[in-house]
Amino acid sequence: MEDLLGQDWEIIPAGGATGTAYFAQHEKQRLFLKRNSSPFLAVLSAEGIVPKLVWTKRLENGDVITAQQWLNGRELKSIDMADNSVAKLLNKIHRSKPLLNMLTRLGKTPIQPETVFHLINKDLDEGVTGLPIVAAALEFLTNELENIDHHEKVVCHCDVNHNNWLLTENNQLYLIDWDGAIIADPAIDLGLLLYSYIPREDWENWLERYGLPLTENLMLRMKWYVLAQALSSIQWHKNQDRLAEMDSWIEFLKNAFQK
Repeated sequence: MEDLLGQDWEIIPAGGATGTAYFAQHEKQRLFLKRNSSPFLAVLSAEGIVPKLVWTKRLENGDVITAQQWLNGRELKSIDMADNSVAKLLNKIHRSKPLLNMLTRLGKTPIQPETVFHLINKDLDEGVTGLPIVAAALEFLTNELENIDHHEKVVCHCDVNHNNWLLTENNQLYLIDWDGAIIADPAIDLGLLLYSYIPREDWENWLERYGLPLTENLMLRMKWYVLAQALSSIQWHKNQDRLAEMDSWIEFLKNAFQK
């Protein structure tokens, strides 16, 4: 990476599981570098959803390095997720034709509920399926599978955790970390955000600012996908031997099942 920028640049690993991201600084120039980002990043930048893409360079070994603006800012806190700007940006993402066209060109096809259900059933082990709340959630997913297909498929981020929202010093909001993006029912993003951060009595108001009415059909779809995501997260954390996080997701599942 030093060869790419020159010896004057200070380059620090940005952390993360993949070890492919870096911060770079030279005098007043500051960049966020990433190795082998998806071409999707260029469209996200053009749409103003992630910090601006400054340049892209291909190395001799075939790796592609992207450089984005490195901006001063902070992650959103849980309480910030009720802000108008979050609803507006998520609506912009879900309505973006350029994002949808680019993911389609990259070979992504819309994910159907049947596929989600099949993957969950395949991955869950007996230690998880033996939990009463997991069995109840699986029964709900099975019974409602035919009732949740939705004609509208959009680009979904799939991890709208508050840590992935960046608010800059000049009050510009971005949603970062797009490695898990899919084409699917927008209820996937909406459900996890509302169930995680917004009190039930405020859902209608939040969705109004997003641009949708809170219908019984949307309620059902959000609950279905939230339970599905919770089951997947329980199994993933168990596989990683992260039992405290697994227990947190079990509690989340119990609470979500009651809504």
